[in-house]
Amino acid sequence: MKAILLAEKNQPVQRIDAPMPTAGPDEVLIKIEAAALNHRDVFIQQGLYPGIKLPAILGSDGAGIVVEVGEGVDSAWRGQAVVINPAMHWGNNPRFYGADFRILGMPDHGTFAEYIAVEKTSIHHKPTHLSFEQAAALPLAGLTAWRALMTRAALHTSGTPEKVLITGIGGGAALFALQFAVSAGAEVWVTSGSDEKLAKAKTLGATGGANYRDPDWAKTLMAQLGESQGRSMRNGYFDVIIDSAGGPGFARLIDVAAPGGRIAFFGGTTGNITDIIPPKVFFKQLSIFGSTMGTEREFADMLSFVDTHKIEPVIDKVLPIDAIEEAMKKMDSGKQFGKLILTLNGW
Repeated sequence: MKAILLAEKNQPVQRIDAPMPTAGPDEVLIKIEAAALNHRDVFIQQGLYPGIKLPAILGSDGAGIVVEVGEGVDSAWRGQAVVINPAMHWGNNPRFYGADFRILGMPDHGTFAEYIAVEKTSIHHKPTHLSFEQAAALPLAGLTAWRALMTRAALHTSGTPEKVLITGIGGGAALFALQFAVSAGAEVWVTSGSDEKLAKAKTLGATGGANYRDPDWAKTLMAQLGESQGRSMRNGYFDVIIDSAGGPGFARLIDVAAPGGRIAFFGGTTGNITDIIPPKVFFKQLSIFGSTMGTEREFADMLSFVDTHKIEPVIDKVLPIDAIEEAMKKMDSGKQFGKLILTLNGW
């Protein structure tokens, strides 16, 4: 079969002919129809991801059709359209993954290939309202956003709508957090370094936002909030904040958090968190949560929510998989709004 292999760090990926996998016991063989790119793939290529083991076929996100079932798997799965959960072997503790946890696409061969064999526990029926390209956009970023928003920050989905701030809108996980929060009835605000992305976020249900390149973005955001509420927001008003950047700007999130607010973050693209004033955290009784990927139950719950609310992932561009280097460069530039999808139909 054809596949995309990363042989060495800081080198281009290569198209190769790889051995055809087979479905072992409790496994299924999937013909991949579409895959999606994540920052994880770019970070692995750049040598910026922990525990890199190469060579490896990259790709954590994928959707396709089951073409073979192994021993112990119901034959009814053959021919089914499925989406793959890339978070494998989380373990029995829902609060923290176990020693066997790993993410598809390094060290295990991933979805940038014509076929992939995975354990039956890793597959779920593709929501019927989604195309293969849309379904492929969902797994890693959707699961990350779901756990951060719904489990760690515990967004209230009934009663008075909570106010949610999502930073860095445009990335896959941030956009899913926006779509999930809006569908759950929250009032959502966003930040971005692009006014164009802020405008696009409003078309997805965001109430407003601010450009974080403005040194006074936090004050600007609070002023907008005050205008919308008809009162002063001097003490902050976001019940939930979802962040993927970390860095020095994290201190501003504490300023705009409501008393008793919850901040969940799953990335550190702008570096280490600095300049936090402890009394601002403990006098406001804030809760700060780290989050990574999610459990098998969370993936199923996320998929059910997407199906119930007929959420359609935001896709920036669909490319043939032979254009993967172009896609990786675009992702590294941060200019995309939504997921970058790779189709395998032309192989």
